[in-house]
Parts: sequence; structure tokens; C-alpha cells
Amino acid sequence: MLRKARVDDVKTIHRMINLSSEKGEMLPRSLMDIYGSLRDFFVFLDESNDAIIGVCAMNIIWENLAEVRSLCVDKNHREKGIGRKLVEACISEAITLQLFRIFTFTYRENFFRKLGFKPVDRKSLSEKIWSDCFKCPKYPDYCDEVAMIIEL
Repeated sequence: MLRKARVDDVKTIHRMINLSSEKGEMLPRSLMDIYGSLRDFFVFLDESNDAIIGVCAMNIIWENLAEVRSLCVDKNHREKGIGRKLVEACISEAITLQLFRIFTFTYRENFFRKLGFKPVDRKSLSEKIWSDCFKCPKYPDYCDEVAMIIEL
């Protein structure tokens, strides 16, 4: 079941993101950051026990740009369409807010291609996106994520 995240989800979201970060799949996030951006998050629950098995956020960057970020699905529940549902929920919310350019940085290029995203030179994106990049240990010379965008 897909729903918006709630305050009591924060510690689980934090744990999932940071476990994924330890594997090099995404940047870590602090509890403070997740609390501050909680409204950005969707969670996907395992219907058998209401455990969170997937998370994703849609962050507003600027008046015409949003980012899909922090996509994480529990390894035991991958390849079941959960990631797709989470990203589609983020895209739907962006459209509701009249944001029609949505980007992501990812190691899962094929996954995002299937959703309509296309690779783009990261330098073509607004400077507003760089705040997270400055915090990354791979910045500026070793970034290996693919910048992708969908324009609706």
C-alpha cells in the first residue's frame, strides 16, 4: 500500500536510506533532514504486516523543477513494481503542483529510462541542485551517478 510518510515513519526511512548509502547506492540523510523534508516522502507498506518496504521523495527545487530522490526498496521486495509505484506517485504529485521538469541522479539508469527519464548533462540543470552534491564525498571529480530528466 502506498501512502504519504508520517512522523512515526522517520526512523525507518532514515535506517533504510542510510543502509542503502552504506552500499554506495545513494547519499546518506540525517534524521534532521528527513524530519525537515518529511512532506516530500511517500512510503510503500507490506500489506501483510504494515512494515515499510519502500521509500521515495519528491523535492521541489525551483519554480519549474523537482527532483525524485531517496528511492529505496527493501532488497527482499525488489523487482515487484514497488519502486515504479513510488516514483510514479512522486511524478503525480509534481504534476499536481504544476512542476513538469523532474530530474534524478541515479545508478539505476535502466529503471528510470523505463519510466520516461532521459540522461542529461548535469551541467544543464539549475545550480539549485548542487546543494546535496557539495556534501558528497565524490564531489566534484568522482561522481558516478547519471543525471536524468523527464519533461512532461
